[in-house]
Amino acid sequence: MSPVLPKKSMTEEDIKLQYITPAVTSKWSIGKITMETQITDGKINLKGNFVFREKPKRADYLLYLSANNPIAVIEAKDNNHSISHGLQQAMEYAKMLDLPFAFSSNGDGFAEHDFLTGKEREFGLNEFPTEAELIARYKKESGLTNAQEIAIDQPYYTSQNTYPPRYYQRIAINRTIDAIARGQQRLLLVMATGTGKTYTAFQIVYRLLKSGMKRKVLYLADRNILVDQSILQDFAPLEKTIHKINVAKDDPSTITSHEVYFSLYQQLVGDDDKEHFSELFQPDFFDLIIVDECHRGSAKEESRWRRILEYFQSATQIGMTATPKETKYISNLHYFGEPVYTYSLKEGIEDGFLAPFKVINVMTDIGDGWRPRKGQRDIYGNEIPDRIYTNSDYDYNIIIEDRIQQVAAEITRYLKSTDRMAKTIVFCATEDAAERMRVALVNLNADMVKQNPDYVVRITGSDEYGKKKLSYFISVSAQYPVIATTSKLLSTGADCKMTKLIVLDEMIGSMTEFKQIIGRGTRLREQDGKTHFVVMDFRNVTRLFADPEWDGPIEMDPGFGTGGTKPATPPDGAGDPPGGDPPPQSPKPIVDRNGCKVEIIHKTVSVYDANGKLLRQESVVDYTKENIRGEYASLDNFIRQWSAQEKKEQIRDLLRERGIDLELLKADQGMVDVDDFDFICHVAFDKKPLTRKERANNVKKRDFFSKYSGVAREVLEALLDKYMNTGIYEIEKTEILKLDPFLKLGKPAKIAGYFGGKQGYLKAVQELEQAIYMDEVI
Repeated sequence: MSPVLPKKSMTEEDIKLQYITPAVTSKWSIGKITMETQITDGKINLKGNFVFREKPKRADYLLYLSANNPIAVIEAKDNNHSISHGLQQAMEYAKMLDLPFAFSSNGDGFAEHDFLTGKEREFGLNEFPTEAELIARYKKESGLTNAQEIAIDQPYYTSQNTYPPRYYQRIAINRTIDAIARGQQRLLLVMATGTGKTYTAFQIVYRLLKSGMKRKVLYLADRNILVDQSILQDFAPLEKTIHKINVAKDDPSTITSHEVYFSLYQQLVGDDDKEHFSELFQPDFFDLIIVDECHRGSAKEESRWRRILEYFQSATQIGMTATPKETKYISNLHYFGEPVYTYSLKEGIEDGFLAPFKVINVMTDIGDGWRPRKGQRDIYGNEIPDRIYTNSDYDYNIIIEDRIQQVAAEITRYLKSTDRMAKTIVFCATEDAAERMRVALVNLNADMVKQNPDYVVRITGSDEYGKKKLSYFISVSAQYPVIATTSKLLSTGADCKMTKLIVLDEMIGSMTEFKQIIGRGTRLREQDGKTHFVVMDFRNVTRLFADPEWDGPIEMDPGFGTGGTKPATPPDGAGDPPGGDPPPQSPKPIVDRNGCKVEIIHKTVSVYDANGKLLRQESVVDYTKENIRGEYASLDNFIRQWSAQEKKEQIRDLLRERGIDLELLKADQGMVDVDDFDFICHVAFDKKPLTRKERANNVKKRDFFSKYSGVAREVLEALLDKYMNTGIYEIEKTEILKLDPFLKLGKPAKIAGYFGGKQGYLKAVQELEQAIYMDEVI
């Protein structure tokens, strides 16, 4: 029976049903075909306060070599397109999914791109390659060995509680196993924080063990919490074969009965430099070693895991990291080689698997520099060394008490305006600074601390109480602690899924550490209300986004505001890998509020965009709206205050103090011909704006000038023209009478005389303003 519709009138879905699907299923078993397969989750977009997901990417058809391995993608189009019209889209998906073959069809035939040979061809609808043909071509063209085939055939671990690998995890697993099957001994996997490195490692280990390619596995990490998280969560299906190494208790004669061993490398090489690993294991005992977070560690710590790896040199060794390069020490690239696969933060945000983020850059009036008065003394009575102190010094070499207070106040303001229970990490310069910040935040949030004393907790290496609270802080279900102040402890590794605010109040000189800190917030928890996070930067360290090693360039917002700080130079040691505070001056001067009063002078709000833009003006509009509504609450209230304000400029200045530059905002929005009054009403209260010209014309239509005559009328008409060209603030100033066109009418006193004196002139200007805003005045 022929179709009821002509081919050209059919939708893409009709073409698939009537032509493409029958052509493919006649050559392939249905069990090896999936349709409308979702590849990504769809990027989360931040448009002001509105958060929404874009459509996820879906493949029309995927054909599979085995459960682990898609081999080809087919992109369908309706019959109004050519056969090859969808081929480039199919190729894009094939590259993304690491597939050797891409096909497209419009129902008349197929176009093919073979990535293994680089060739393309077209063929008839009934000539689609059979399953056996395409698999044979793949094996021949890729030079697949028997060992690789065995590795391919071993399925992933699946259960009701284990999600199937995402596309990038599948690629990471497959490429790693394939490289091992080909005999590669050292491998590096680079995956952004929050993209499931440990889950990926588990699937690699599971498949290698089940296929018999590996028998004994050592998983190395540098923190107990990372080991415990891995054993309890991702590696739980292997719990019966797992052993956590305990050097003090383990017996060399019985320890050999397990399959997967977890250890801290600090345990295997003790602080006494004793090589405990050689006491417990023979050099050839392990045939697979995974080093988690292999970017980390000081020179001493790095030498520890290097010694372990060199002892077990016959084992295949996999390094896993979110940040593949170091600066001062030998890079992990040098040891492990180029990554077999990289999945970046940028890709994770673009695909919708990671949370996007806003950046609020906060500048204080001492960020560029503060110099003590001659002979000025600190609170102990000691003279403060006379030099210029900058962001690189505060809390490291000198303590400015009011600066800490202002930072804490800004954090509190933000949380009060958004969510007081948003999990927050405040990264401070030192452990001492983290304690000072904790105290300041406690006092500014006493109402919340009264409800639960753990609302703010310091969690640092030396704080035993805080360390006990770490598991509660990173828990999704535990409400408290809400705010954690820290120095280095939370910068890497700890899986803080619900972190919504990251505050940077320390100098960061290492790109590695910076990306790890950002990684504390990138995990998505939509079901728990976390769709994005915010970075609040008090030290101008987000300039590190400009580093070429970052996942995309940035586009700075030129000239936003006037109080921006210059990039500061990190203190000595700030560029080193995490592991300790820079050596302090002894003793550090402490300056109280009487010695140095600090103000926040400027803020920019921005959005990190996976396309490579860091600052987007729309987020500043959002910030503006939030601030205006916080100040005036309602449109009626704002109009009332605007009307009552003798000098309208004071409202503009109030907003500027909060980092909002209306002129720059208007320029960006293409609204330079709009009055500040209209712009504020538009941005904050969604009111349709009038241009200054429209307002001036309305005044003329109402015949406002009829009650004035002669020079007085001429002056007011000139003032209205000035308003139309430059805005309301200029006509409020009596100095305007010293400029053209008023100058030719006489001196200011003479002009005021036409209105019966200065008070009469000011009253006339006020009436003109009322006429300008007549429609709005309440």
